[in-house]
Amino acid sequence: MSNSYLALKHVSARHGRNDDETLHDISFDVTAGEVIGVLGSSGSGKTTLLRVIAGLHVASEGSVVLDGIDITTTPTHLRGVGLMFQEHALFPHLTVSDNVAFGLRMAKVPNPDRSIRVAEVLELVGLAGFGARDVASLSGGERQRVALARTLAPSPRLLLLDEPMGSLDRILRDRLVSELRELIVDLGLTALYVTHDRSEAFVLADRIAVLDEGAVVQIDTPAVLDACPTTEHVARLLGHR
Repeated sequence: MSNSYLALKHVSARHGRNDDETLHDISFDVTAGEVIGVLGSSGSGKTTLLRVIAGLHVASEGSVVLDGIDITTTPTHLRGVGLMFQEHALFPHLTVSDNVAFGLRMAKVPNPDRSIRVAEVLELVGLAGFGARDVASLSGGERQRVALARTLAPSPRLLLLDEPMGSLDRILRDRLVSELRELIVDLGLTALYVTHDRSEAFVLADRIAVLDEGAVVQIDTPAVLDACPTTEHVARLLGHR
């Protein structure tokens, strides 16, 4: 893919006491502004893949290239990657604004600029006017939006989302997934979205990479994936009989 923005080249990774291989020879490219869904059952390697891209887990083989630069050995805080997990890990003793500003404060962004950016991202996620609220007073959906605002505040070059809707009920999850897709597209972000939920992947992703036992077994658009699953595992994961 000539206009690759993120390139994974023969990435493998090992984990655990037995040094078991959790990712095996993964290679694919992501174009700028593309949303890739990473779909797989529990233990398929989805989270490990995101952790390797983010620099939280060391690849045993292969390389990760972002915007033409090999970042395989670059420290996490220098990669310009935004991470959001299912466990939002908000600070309960801080206000909404202080939670959102945390990464900006660590990056030593001056306070006036920090305040402006916090207000901008809170408005983006539909929480304008929530800055002074205590996190503990928020609903699950509102906390999810705060976590997203905190991830977006430093203007990441790449957005990595690991089952961020997993703790929400189905009705709220469906609504927020649609809103998230619109926001990512509006901001022109490049993103990888990990999920075990077929419907989430189909709503969010331009293409979907299906993982099985640490390997990508198919990567296609949702329409092609649904019409032409290449393995029995992919077909079962999509609910085909």
